[in-house]
Formats: sequence, structure tokens, C-alpha cells
Amino acid sequence: MQTVIHWFRRDLRISDNAALHEAESRGQRLVPVFIWDDAVIDAPDQGAARLALGLKALESLRDNLAVLGHTLIVRHGAPHEVLPRLAREVDAAAVFANREYEPAWVACDRKVATALYSAGIHFELIKDRVIWESRELLNQQGQPYTVFTPYAKAWRSRPISAPFPRLGHATVAAPERIHSLPLPKDSRDLGHPCSHGLPPFGEHAAHETLKRFLRGPVYSYDRSRDFPAEEMGTSHLSPHLVWGTVGIRTVFSKLSTAREEAPPGGDRGCSVWETELIWREFYTQILSNFPHVAAGSFRPEYDALAWEGTDAQFQTWRDGRTGFPIVDAAMRCLNATGRMHNRLRMIVAMFLTKDLLISWQRGERYFMQRLLDGDLAANNGGWQWSAGCGTDAAPYFRIFNPTTQGMKFDPEGRFVREWILELKELPGAEIHRPWDDPILAMRSGYPRPVVDHGTQRNRCLAMFQAVKRPGAKSEDTVEE
Repeated sequence: MQTVIHWFRRDLRISDNAALHEAESRGQRLVPVFIWDDAVIDAPDQGAARLALGLKALESLRDNLAVLGHTLIVRHGAPHEVLPRLAREVDAAAVFANREYEPAWVACDRKVATALYSAGIHFELIKDRVIWESRELLNQQGQPYTVFTPYAKAWRSRPISAPFPRLGHATVAAPERIHSLPLPKDSRDLGHPCSHGLPPFGEHAAHETLKRFLRGPVYSYDRSRDFPAEEMGTSHLSPHLVWGTVGIRTVFSKLSTAREEAPPGGDRGCSVWETELIWREFYTQILSNFPHVAAGSFRPEYDALAWEGTDAQFQTWRDGRTGFPIVDAAMRCLNATGRMHNRLRMIVAMFLTKDLLISWQRGERYFMQRLLDGDLAANNGGWQWSAGCGTDAAPYFRIFNPTTQGMKFDPEGRFVREWILELKELPGAEIHRPWDDPILAMRSGYPRPVVDHGTQRNRCLAMFQAVKRPGAKSEDTVEE
């Protein structure tokens, strides 16, 4: 009888799970395991809210496995030490896991492979988190894409695999008396106390979230996605994709069905949401093919940027006290809930880098520490795009005007009023320019702007121009 181990990581589900399906197919007895790795728990960018969500997903996974007669084994330690030891305990011939693409995970997997192969145990990594892996889509020169539009065209040119079947009932009993740790009661037990409430989480919650979005909101996604006050303007699926409580093939399969059932004009919303999912894959392949982005700029010349912002200014940004209402509302929402709308992420990232002239890396880490859906590839790609040092192919680098952005995407000030109570009495669009009425602003206690946007815009342009490659074409700027 062949026993195999499936090593759960960020794939905490029993349906549409590539490596779990492979393990079930190739072994007579399946041993599922999850390992608490201190290198992950204590990472500088680990977030309490994200970790707390992962714990809820693990509880859901444990219960779902138990219904099928499988016992989740929980261990603690370095995976390259834990897995060979567990394999010997259960007499496993192989270990299966889904492939991860972050540099730290890649290094970890190399150690695991060496340790397992030295012990005579097969180790196999399977594609699961993405539809297309690092080098499955290449340009005409045989190189990875670094521009999104041609990447998306190539991505859409191939058929998508169907979801993998759900795990079946155990046909052979699990080995007896195998030690397993109890799951922590909450993230506080892991050294990361979470200070705010969390949504329902796990595989069932993921499928309900997807179903609710595809039942109607997806059809207006192209029109509503940029407005943070619209509760169902986005899918709210990103934390589930981070922890793998839903399979990506399932997402695209359900989206395809929704597109077939779309009302007149609804196909546009489906296509725009599909594009956002492709952006997720694009940034994953960028991180995989160009791992230096985890520590520096995609365009290395921008590592020399002379960021001028101060710690005090970073504090005002972090605490939502910059004097720019849309920026402050977004940051207060993040701090209180772990959530931030995608349009707001771009606004606050551009403000930090191009108004306060503070390195994108400080903002990137703060987001990872706070976001429910913190994902290195997507977060890094978004911050570098906003800062102007990433993969953006446009012949200019964008500078958002935070005031006009607020007026455009929160025109009635609904979102700002929800998070900046000092300003809730200001009428209409005036809420985005409280300094126009200095008496009202002073009475409210809301701070004056920490910088002048026009002045900082010019300083930002000069900062970038100072590090451009000799002979490089000057960039036209567009303010949005």
C-alpha cells in the first residue's frame, strides 16, 4: 500500500486542488499535513489580519477533511526537517504540494526537495495558483512578457483547464497515533493579535462570495469597480485567492458560465473582471521571472531615487492625517478593517511616493502588514506601478491629483464621510476641499494638507529625471 503526503500551504481547500488531486490519484492512503513555519509566521511583512484569516481557513479545511474521513496533521518547524520526519513516521513514498512563486517559498522548496530526495522520498510540485506559470507564456523572442497588454492577449489565446474534482472519501484509514498539534484559538497564539473583526472565511465562504458576485454585480463591474462607496462594486474574492480557499480554475469556469448568461451589456463587466484576474497572473509571473522585484525596483535605475520624505510625513500617511480626505479615509479604513478598495490603493500609493516623496517599499510593507488580502506579487506590482518604477509601458509616468481623484470616484463624499467623521457635515464635493472653508476646517479639527500637490509634483519629476538612464527619452507627464 502506497502512502503519500499532501502538504497544504496556501491552498486550503478540498475542491479544485491540483496537488491534492494528484496525491489522491497516486496513493492508496493520503496523509494531509499543514506546517507552522516560524520563517513565515515571523516574517517582517506578516500581517495579523491575514494570518487570522488563514487560521479560519485551516479550521474550515480540517472540518471538511474530517467529513471525508481524512485527518489533518498539524506540525510546527522548518518544512525541510518536518516533512522527512513525518514521511518516515507514516512510511510515505512521496510528498505533493502546490507550487509557490515567492522567493522565500522557492528557497524553502529547494531545501525540502534536497532533504526528501536524500531520504529516498519523492517530492513533486504542481501548478495550481495560476492558469499559466512563469514561462508558459513567452513573447516572440522567447522571453517572459514585461508589458501587460501583449501578455493578456497571449493569456486569452489559450483554453483554460477545467477544475479538478473534489477530494473523495478516504478508502484506507489514516495511520494511528500520529502526533498532531491543536490549531491555535486565534492569531494571538501565533504572536500576531488581530484587533478587528473578520468576515466569514473558508471554502464555503469563498464559494458563496463568488456566487454572490457572479449572480449580478459582475455585470456592472466595468462601471462600478472604481467607486469605493459601492459595496458590491468589487468581488471581495481576493483574500480567498490569497489563502486558496477557492481554485482559480473554478473562478474562471464560473465566470464563463456567468458570461453566457449575461444580460445585454453585461459581457463588458465580465471581460473587465477577467482582465483584473489576468493582472494577478501577470504580477505573479513577473515575481517568478524577475525575483529581484521583491527587494528592489523592476527597473534597477530607480533604486537610486533620492526619496526626500520624512518619518513624520510617513506617520501622517499611515494614520490618515495628511489633510487630503480621500487619502485619509482610505488609510483609516485600512487600519480599521484590513481592507482597501483597488482605486484607493492607487491613490494612496501615488500620494506616498509622488506627493510625500517616500519610498514605495515603506508603503508596500505597511500594506502587507495590514491587508487581509496581502499578496507579495500583486502588492509589489501595484506599488511599483504606482511609484513609476515597475512594468508600466506608458511613455509617461502618472501622477494622481488626490483631490480630483476623490471628486471623480467619490463624487458625493459617501466614502469620505464614513471614515472622516470630522468632515461629515460638509456638503457635496466640498468634502474633498475642506481647506476652501478654513473656518469650518478649523472647527472640525481636520488637519490642513501636509504638502502642496503642485509643488511636490514638480519635485517628483525632478527626482525621477535625475536617475534616468543617459540618452533615455524624456517622459511626458499626465496628471489624473
